[in-house]
Amino acid sequence: MKTALWLYMFLFLAFFDLHAQYPVLTPFAISLGAAPTFIGWMMGIYALTHLPGNLLAGNLIDRHGSRRYIIFSLTAAGVILLLQAHVQLPWQLLVLRSISGFVLAFLSPACLALLASLSRDPVTQGKYMSGHGVVHTLASVLSPAAGAFIVAKAGFSGTFQSLGWLLIFTGLMAFLSLPKPLSATAKDKGQAVPINNGTPARLPFSLRLYLIPFAIACSQGILFFEIPLRESGLASIMSTGLLFSVISLGALVTLSMLFLNRYAPHIRVAVGVLGLAICFYALAAAHQVPIMIILFALGLAKGLLFPALSSLFIELSGGGRLGKVFSLQSIAMSLGSFVGPIAAGQLRTVVSPYFIAFLMLMTVLLLLPKRNREAPLTAISPETPISTV
Repeated sequence: MKTALWLYMFLFLAFFDLHAQYPVLTPFAISLGAAPTFIGWMMGIYALTHLPGNLLAGNLIDRHGSRRYIIFSLTAAGVILLLQAHVQLPWQLLVLRSISGFVLAFLSPACLALLASLSRDPVTQGKYMSGHGVVHTLASVLSPAAGAFIVAKAGFSGTFQSLGWLLIFTGLMAFLSLPKPLSATAKDKGQAVPINNGTPARLPFSLRLYLIPFAIACSQGILFFEIPLRESGLASIMSTGLLFSVISLGALVTLSMLFLNRYAPHIRVAVGVLGLAICFYALAAAHQVPIMIILFALGLAKGLLFPALSSLFIELSGGGRLGKVFSLQSIAMSLGSFVGPIAAGQLRTVVSPYFIAFLMLMTVLLLLPKRNREAPLTAISPETPISTV
């Protein structure tokens, strides 16, 4: 439990730092002379460079543990933000965002694998995932408005420097506080001890399973692209930050309902995806409904969905090789985050990007695999090659 509390604190600081950039990056890119199409690529390239990091993260985390990769991600991302404070041209921002996408690709799989390895009980694991979601959401409630406030007081350069030093400090705290993996001691004795636990891994390989995180990330990328550009790009940074905070407040409500962990993960995933789809349809067509109400409801769906998705993948994996399990999930989300803003930037003059997100989520909902009550979903043994195609 002590490790979980330390990890929650580091995660709060890291997520606060990262989410504080959301209302800032688009206006910053515009101030450099970037067009909306370029901004879509800037946001998408961050997700695209997640992929090589995700591909490396799975085996490395299972082999060496999560600690070193958490420290690396936090510290390297902080250094990149310090460099970002001195950017003067759009292509320079694109390069730094590309590098940032790679180094931060290790953070989420490492944190989730470490949390999941703290217990073998499914209910307890679900609570840890919910705790991760609560910390993430608390940070994202405060950080967008805080980022907008810092920009108003210190400008773009001062904001990126402040956030960069915060990430570096968080990485130092992780270095001093997170326990070293047990496997290091075992190797000295010539023994082989699993990093996460001794449960054989059963990694899900159904394409339909990976469509879930792909569609969620794609729709979220569309949302993060569109909100700062509402009112033809004239919306203030402060109002944009407040809207992102409204989403996080909605997520915090459902994340605080710990009794939801008693329901099967696949049921919670289905309800969460349906809720997201309805919200995106409202953003596209129900203009008479205040946007804050829609975004709050969208946050409710997110708060239900994300812990359930993590629990579903833990359940399907059998509790082993968690680094690879969560790296594959992150790959799907990285692809979605890459496709979402780029599609929004290219098609927003033809059709509402929110409607594209609605269609995608409803399609995924229809393709969700039905759970077999007598056996887990299709799985494979550790020796079987994994196919993500």
